[in-house]
Amino acid sequence: MAMTDLITALAVVFVTAGVFLLIANHFSLSPIPFYLLAGLVTGTVVAEPELIELAQWGIAFLVFTFGFRTDFSSIQSVLRDAETAAVTQLLVVGPIAFGVAYLVFGFGPENAVYFAIAATLSSTIVGARELEQEIRSNLVHGRLASSVHFFDDLLAIGLIVVLSAEQYTSTIVTSKIGYAVLLLLVALLVYRHGFPLLVRLAGGSDELVMMGSISILIAFIAGAELAGVSIVVGAFAAGISIRGDDISALGVQNGIASIRDFFVAIFFVTLGALVSVPSISVLVVALTLVFLVLVVNPFVLMLSFVYEGYDARTAFLSSTSLNQVSELSLVVAIQALLLGSISETLFDAIILAAAATMILTSVARRYEEPVYRSLIERLVAGRQTRKIDERSHVTDGLSDHTVIVGYGRQGRRLVDTLERLDREYVVIENDPVLWDDMQIECQNYTFGDAISSYPWDKARVTEASLVVSTVDHRPVSEAVLEVETDADVILRSETSAEARELLDQGATYVSVPNVLASDQLIDTIETAISDDFDKESFRADQLETLDTLEKRGFGSRFSRD
Repeated sequence: MAMTDLITALAVVFVTAGVFLLIANHFSLSPIPFYLLAGLVTGTVVAEPELIELAQWGIAFLVFTFGFRTDFSSIQSVLRDAETAAVTQLLVVGPIAFGVAYLVFGFGPENAVYFAIAATLSSTIVGARELEQEIRSNLVHGRLASSVHFFDDLLAIGLIVVLSAEQYTSTIVTSKIGYAVLLLLVALLVYRHGFPLLVRLAGGSDELVMMGSISILIAFIAGAELAGVSIVVGAFAAGISIRGDDISALGVQNGIASIRDFFVAIFFVTLGALVSVPSISVLVVALTLVFLVLVVNPFVLMLSFVYEGYDARTAFLSSTSLNQVSELSLVVAIQALLLGSISETLFDAIILAAAATMILTSVARRYEEPVYRSLIERLVAGRQTRKIDERSHVTDGLSDHTVIVGYGRQGRRLVDTLERLDREYVVIENDPVLWDDMQIECQNYTFGDAISSYPWDKARVTEASLVVSTVDHRPVSEAVLEVETDADVILRSETSAEARELLDQGATYVSVPNVLASDQLIDTIETAISDDFDKESFRADQLETLDTLEKRGFGSRFSRD
């Protein structure tokens, strides 16, 4: 393919995307549907070979960012449960999808496998973007979904490696798998030793760390090309080789975030451009695939999570974050198209279903709570709560206590204060990473979702005298206000307008950190300009406070609120 053709195609992609993005921004709408619409226009100008090449590069970089953002310490706490759910999904949905493709649509075994892959694997691009808030807030359903994404990606990478073989002989396939495993082993070696060395050599320069990280990406992609495997495999290995869970990677995070949208646009526009006007047969296959991805897949995952002991709401939110056709399924389909092993009907159907599920996911997220409350909560009324019971400890007969929602900075300081005052308390926390800390540091705790009712029952909220939420998430605040209790309720809010609304809904007091910070700064200035100001004592008091906070683990920029 001529480089000029690729550059021309890239120019068309961004000019068209820019026009549609202006429309999306004007009406404050999600850009994803507009990227896809821009792709429909682009597809009339740019040829399919250029589009496929651009799509693979766009996906490769986004897979790199997902590997980089993977926090192994975070997903480790739920990895076993996520693996169980993912394997259950593959064993149930996979055969169903294969049977539908083979028996109903008449596809051959190879094409039926491609159909089953598209039906079972979920997207890390749309799913991870939608989950960003949940992951930042460390909610368990965000961690579960992220872990399933990671499992699906590993499986998809393995399939892509096999498909990169020119011939399906044991020698060639084994060699491709060996090259891929070698890339991953090198990635882990760089993760443990190479990236920390890069940070030390950079001497604290974010720019040098960023350039080094991009160099690592290019080196792994070159290694994948040299080994004859997909560049997506090299990009994924490069992503997990960079320590995104370390404070030293903050500059890299900011740098990658600033150019990620560039590749997001490439991916979604090229995806839209690959969508063609569907025939009846393509439309039927695509609609069946959409049904399997949007309905059957989440339902099986939800039942699996419930069976493992998670409450119904956590299981539902985890599963609905996994209802998109994976972008790596598209790579599998593209590889199969280049090999001539996938039918044109199935390829067009997978592309159409991917575009449809990615659009519908963005829309469906807005209606998760109403669907859960009106339908799922009734269907799973007898939900299992074993996980909550196993990870909770509340003294029998506890009364006149304080219920604390969240065990971040504020939650920990509240626990310290209540223990100093010799007051009973129960902490409600939904981050599995913090469970070990709660066991060691808290007298009473409940592991569960504060929006669900059962954790409140475990916390004996009807006997409590005070409820304090340290979480500034509006749905959590409203759920706290709906709890049946005579206790006073103190909430947290980002804005004064929201605080006023929560007070009108019945809150006793609403903490607004920005306002409190301003008040504290004013008090500090008044003290500093007073006649009896003692500079040394003033500094000594703050140093003592900071020492106390650091001993409690509040010194990192990545510490939670």
